[in-house]
Amino acid sequence: MSVLRPIGVNVCRLLLAATFILSGFIKAIDPLGTQYKLHDYLTAMSLDALVPSWATLVAAVILAAVEFALGMYMLFAIERRRTTRMVLVLMACLTALTVWIAAADPVEDCGCFGDAITLTNTQTLVKNIVLTACAAVTAVWPRSMPRLISKSNQWIVRNYTIVFVIATSTVCLYGLPMFDFRPYHVGADLRKGMEIPEGAQQPTFVTTFVLRKDGVTREFTLDDYPDSTWQFVDSHTTQTSAGYVPPIHDFSIQTIPGGDDITDSIVQSRGYTFLLIAPTLENADDSNFGEIDRIYEYAQDYGVPFYCLTASGERVISQWRDITGAEYQFCHTDETTLKTIIRSNPGLVLIKDGVVIRKWSHNQLPTAEELNSPLADTKAGHMPDESPARKLLTIILWFVMPLTVLTLADRAVAWTRWVRQGSNSNNISKLFKRKKKMRKKIVAGNWKMNMNLQDGVALAKEINEALAADKPNCDVVVCTPFIHLASVAQVLDASVVGLGAENCADKEKGAFTGEVSAEMVKSTGAQYVILGHSERRQYYGETAAILKEKVDLALAHGLKVIFCCGETLEEREAEKQNEVVKAELEGSVFHLDAEAWKNIIIAYEPIWAIGTGKTATSDQAEEMLAYIRSIVAEKYGKDAAEDTSILYGGSCKASNAPELFSKPDIDGGLIGGASLKAADFKGIIDAWKK
Repeated sequence: MSVLRPIGVNVCRLLLAATFILSGFIKAIDPLGTQYKLHDYLTAMSLDALVPSWATLVAAVILAAVEFALGMYMLFAIERRRTTRMVLVLMACLTALTVWIAAADPVEDCGCFGDAITLTNTQTLVKNIVLTACAAVTAVWPRSMPRLISKSNQWIVRNYTIVFVIATSTVCLYGLPMFDFRPYHVGADLRKGMEIPEGAQQPTFVTTFVLRKDGVTREFTLDDYPDSTWQFVDSHTTQTSAGYVPPIHDFSIQTIPGGDDITDSIVQSRGYTFLLIAPTLENADDSNFGEIDRIYEYAQDYGVPFYCLTASGERVISQWRDITGAEYQFCHTDETTLKTIIRSNPGLVLIKDGVVIRKWSHNQLPTAEELNSPLADTKAGHMPDESPARKLLTIILWFVMPLTVLTLADRAVAWTRWVRQGSNSNNISKLFKRKKKMRKKIVAGNWKMNMNLQDGVALAKEINEALAADKPNCDVVVCTPFIHLASVAQVLDASVVGLGAENCADKEKGAFTGEVSAEMVKSTGAQYVILGHSERRQYYGETAAILKEKVDLALAHGLKVIFCCGETLEEREAEKQNEVVKAELEGSVFHLDAEAWKNIIIAYEPIWAIGTGKTATSDQAEEMLAYIRSIVAEKYGKDAAEDTSILYGGSCKASNAPELFSKPDIDGGLIGGASLKAADFKGIIDAWKK
């Protein structure tokens, strides 16, 4: 099971990544197509009048960016926990939407992959159910997905992905889609696209007749049509199968005015024809009408037919003429067809012998220099040189290749570091047989003198249940008052939450009324004890010598010691923090041998930040913990220092824990007030998952 789980998780991960990247990229290169599909959904829900077109366009760009980015983040395992949850939420919402689509059939297809891959609504529902299941698997076990790039370099992938996908949408909005999957793409033969192959399945129909006789009304078909004594009442014809539908089946051109159908004369004509495509003239961009008029005059000079195809009415056409001075022939064509032909309003299409050879956005019309001689003698009059393969190569060079190089370089650096660290070992085989030991990450709660026994047991139970349901990525310890220890031990799962005391006596046993020995603490089931806390030093006069005795007794009875150190505000302002912390460690724990030191956890708590709401900045905390690690290295060696867990305490909260824990020398936190509520405490613990 332990072998199959990561395989299954990563199969799901790659399936989700591929789907999201493909879907997001197709939407990014055709943002207007995505906008049209969003408008179809809004129309089906009777909301189209409430949402302006600019809003659907912005939503189309954002949707493409989100899908593409999530796909890349899944592929590279970036912010695994957050990404997998976002993918799961998105897939759950999309699945709910496609349940409605499959049941009500409000649109012909979902538009998941634009015009590149067309799925029926039922196929889309099945696809989304499978992807939702995959998303649930990755969300449950996100850490089973290995990173393709180190955490420190992930920001490059994140930012580069967002910049690339937004830039792609912007370029394709200004010009035309980078790839055209529609039946009117450059190179398409309109005549062949409209043909129905010989022998293709024809649509079938059934006609039902309603007849009456002697006051009785019945329905009949041609197969059982009755005799003439029955009186005809009504009939209706129903299509039972669609038959073959050619790729171009809705392309029709009628002149305005007149309504003459000139589709065949344009498609079948020899030579060139300009088609100015403006689905809705009332929404068309008129900023380049001068360029359009210039191209029309060029067409007149060289005898090239020029038509404007639009779905707008005569009143709007008249207004367009008044604004632009247009003199070209206007014709009527279905709006959806025009939007399919070209993603620009207006846009210019050049056909030759019924074949589409050029398309231009209104922002990129051919210049006077490009049209200065007969079309056959110009570059504009021939198919473009840029093939789909060349465009794909451009994407690879601009996006895929840099990320591939970054990934390989990152992995090479990681391998070099691993080899260099391994080469320091006397036994080189350890390089291949043993993983580098990682020091423990710990979040410990210090309840101090709070809560009665019943409340304490209830809190411990709540913490245990929360962490049992959502496994932490670090060791968790709760340190309670003495009276809680035995009872709390009964409700904690030691494999999930460790138990510790807040203090122990500096005596083994005897006539020391009110004291609790290390042996007593251990007998309750506790594994840890906090020693040297500033409140014990300040209020109860604990000296370095007393703490030294406590440390020795705690270790002798098998307890792990969370040893606290830290400076006052006056000492920090006098820049004596290093001196103070070093003295506290030397006086109480640096006498231990290397073996005993393995059971010491250091907790740096700046006294001026304990319970005050003030927090050392992450840089201040990192600086002090790095210093502590350096003096541990001086005493016990570099390896021991690297294995020592050093915690930060002092108004650590869920809001600042991620920043604090992101520092390389901060291995967790000793939490005071925030550990008294399960939700707050878990919020800090979960910082290790971000």
